[in-house]
Amino acid sequence: MSVLTRDEAQLRAQLLDVHRYTVELDLTTGDETFDSRTVIRFTARSAGDTFVELKPAELRAVTLDGEPLDPESLDDGRLPLKNLSAGEHELHVDAAMRYSRTGEGMHRFTDPSDGETYVYTQMFMDDVQRVLAAFDQPDLKAVFEVSVRAPEGWTVLANGITEQRADGVWHAATTPLISTYLVAVAAGPWHSVRTEHRGLPFGIHCRRSLAPHLEADAEEILDVTRACFDRYHEKFEEPYPFDSYDQAFVPEFNAGAMENPGLVTFRDEFVYRSAVTDAERETRAMVIAHEMAHMWFGDLVTLKWWDDIWLNESFAEYMGYQTTAEATRFTGPWTEFGVTRKAWGYDADQRPTTHPVAPEKVDDTASALLNFDGISYAKGASALRQLAAWLGEKDFLAGINTHFARHRFGNATLADFIDSLASATERDVPAWADSWLRTTGVDKLTPVVASADGTCALTVDRTGSRPHRLTAGLYDHDVADEGRLVLRERLDLDVPQPDPQPIGKRPALLVLNDGDLTYAKIRFDTESFETVRTGLSGLPDPLTRAVVWNALRDAVRDGELAPAAYLETARAHLPRETDLALVQGVLAFASGQIADQYLRPEDRPAALATLTALCRDLLRRTEDGDHPGLRLLAVRHLIGVAAHPDTIAAWLADGTVPGGPELDPELRWRVLGRLAVLGATDEAAIAAELERDPSATGQEGAARCRAALPDPEAKRTAWEAMFAGDDLSNYLFTATAQGFWQPEQADLVREYVPRFYADAVALSARRGPAIAQAAGRWAFPAHAVDTENLRLGEACLQGADPTPALRRTLADRLDDLARALRVRGEETQEAQAERAE
Repeated sequence: MSVLTRDEAQLRAQLLDVHRYTVELDLTTGDETFDSRTVIRFTARSAGDTFVELKPAELRAVTLDGEPLDPESLDDGRLPLKNLSAGEHELHVDAAMRYSRTGEGMHRFTDPSDGETYVYTQMFMDDVQRVLAAFDQPDLKAVFEVSVRAPEGWTVLANGITEQRADGVWHAATTPLISTYLVAVAAGPWHSVRTEHRGLPFGIHCRRSLAPHLEADAEEILDVTRACFDRYHEKFEEPYPFDSYDQAFVPEFNAGAMENPGLVTFRDEFVYRSAVTDAERETRAMVIAHEMAHMWFGDLVTLKWWDDIWLNESFAEYMGYQTTAEATRFTGPWTEFGVTRKAWGYDADQRPTTHPVAPEKVDDTASALLNFDGISYAKGASALRQLAAWLGEKDFLAGINTHFARHRFGNATLADFIDSLASATERDVPAWADSWLRTTGVDKLTPVVASADGTCALTVDRTGSRPHRLTAGLYDHDVADEGRLVLRERLDLDVPQPDPQPIGKRPALLVLNDGDLTYAKIRFDTESFETVRTGLSGLPDPLTRAVVWNALRDAVRDGELAPAAYLETARAHLPRETDLALVQGVLAFASGQIADQYLRPEDRPAALATLTALCRDLLRRTEDGDHPGLRLLAVRHLIGVAAHPDTIAAWLADGTVPGGPELDPELRWRVLGRLAVLGATDEAAIAAELERDPSATGQEGAARCRAALPDPEAKRTAWEAMFAGDDLSNYLFTATAQGFWQPEQADLVREYVPRFYADAVALSARRGPAIAQAAGRWAFPAHAVDTENLRLGEACLQGADPTPALRRTLADRLDDLARALRVRGEETQEAQAERAE
């Protein structure tokens, strides 16, 4: 399939001024396709040739200014428009388009709970072409008039307020100028909760089968929405630019959410059907805040080309966390950012596929999609947080508001953004941007404490090139409680330093980047590391503890701290932790990376025993019922590390954990999945559980359990479902892949390791980027930490010509594999020599 190059987009933008799209969609034509009729009114600034994009099942008719064009001229998703004269033109396109099962274009889903069908669009990057004909690039904004014929009993949602007219067709209010990738439609028998706020209609929507769960959380969701809306109007001078604000929780959504103007789509896992922790509710609030920030930065002012997609996401990421902390009951989102999101950025930034936050050149749409990663989100948001600290919040927001005023309903570049910020400050913003946004990698900061005459001075040794504004926290032992550390002082530092910083007597613990305002790996001096080992849980601030845990995580990944030492620290301190995000982050790293990859197979049972004991400590601590979220995390992770089936099988049989919680559907499937891995259940039990819970989530749970059974026939069936056929939806593919590879079953699945590479290449070529990314992320044999797997993967990259999406994902997974080998001390001599060079 062709991709749009930057040069082509620039030429087309010079030639065309696109005014209006009139789009008619008919969703009543069957289960496989829908009808799409589009009229595009545009002006050619001069005579010339161009093209319009679409990917139809059938192209029935095309006319340009009343003259028919040959549908057969459509080639690889492009319809040529030749010999355009200067002036106004009108293009009519009539086509049948395919529904998607991969979350791209117009996705169609039938709910197994009640048989109801739903469709929704995901147009990001270049998928509008799967729904309608378009000049598909972000800087050819236009207004959109959309009408939809839908089955009886359906409601249609769109970017603007919709109404159903006498002819049964739904009409959406005409949009202001928006980019093609932001057009949105969601149709089906939605359950809706509607209200008004500040004179605008607000709505939240989900599948009917999820209605009770949405109703239970409706006030919380709407309270967060209203609070964020009000806070953004305090921050931004430009008012909300659209006529309504709908939030639709849709099935089988690939991303967390999508910022369609006036109709944000979310994955419907955010409608909780089972118990969740307050940290998960905080994450949902942050995503709501993130997507709302896009209404200004991304929708009102849109990138000119995809090289600046990072700026959209980094801004929304930063604003999402900051506004959640300022405007909602959730006061600790930056802790979750530090322990989860930032780790995502650090990992991505240390791989061979790293790139600057603001890449110098993104040649085409396929390349742009590959940069939609932890650097564009987490590192970019960290950079903006550092920028806000460096400029001060007042000047930072003044620059943002200047940017909105200058470019409202238009397009802008990074240079425009930097110029807007520079207008609000005397500081050298372009120089800051060059050092932070145009460079790759993670700086490392190490404290050097020199002592003379009973007093100490701090120098920060920097490996890297970026300037940093940060805080150093000085902590002493509490004389009244040996297990506690008390903050003596926080020192504001600029790195590089002009001179050493006096700190008085040596503290028990010195924490660089206390408050987590910069983006860098930190290390400890010898005395501080000993305090970390014995006193980490005594630190008073969860954000400080997040910085320390991240430092330990980085040290393990860099081969500077033994994985077993990390587990010992977790065993000693996590039972006393109160922050849910920290407990989740530490346990996830300890089980997913350390136990499953960084330790040799013979050491894994001891690691699982340590984690089991840790989880049991958390269960004992929460028996009084005062910490239900902490108890739920302990139960989940104890299930995940169970080496023997008896305890969790008894929970499943009883329907409850002694002392609570009762096993809701999520926990029941989690237990059954682990029993499948351990060979302690069978197909009959899985089928019975699916009859008990026939929901979409139940279908995924059953697929995951069946793929996890330690049976050759179960593995063969799962493999063929993933790679031989194209029937699995994106979610069912992922669930099957999640169940397939298990460290306990390495011998059973050994034959599939070499098969993965050829089969994944063929699958990705057939099914496109979304499935390619799912295959690379979830179907990759990550458990096989050996040089042969690494050799096979590198040969695939070099000789099998994987699609760009699969190539990038495989390159990342193979780098993770190589890192695990280094941590184990099993790196090949060739790799050692290459790294030494």
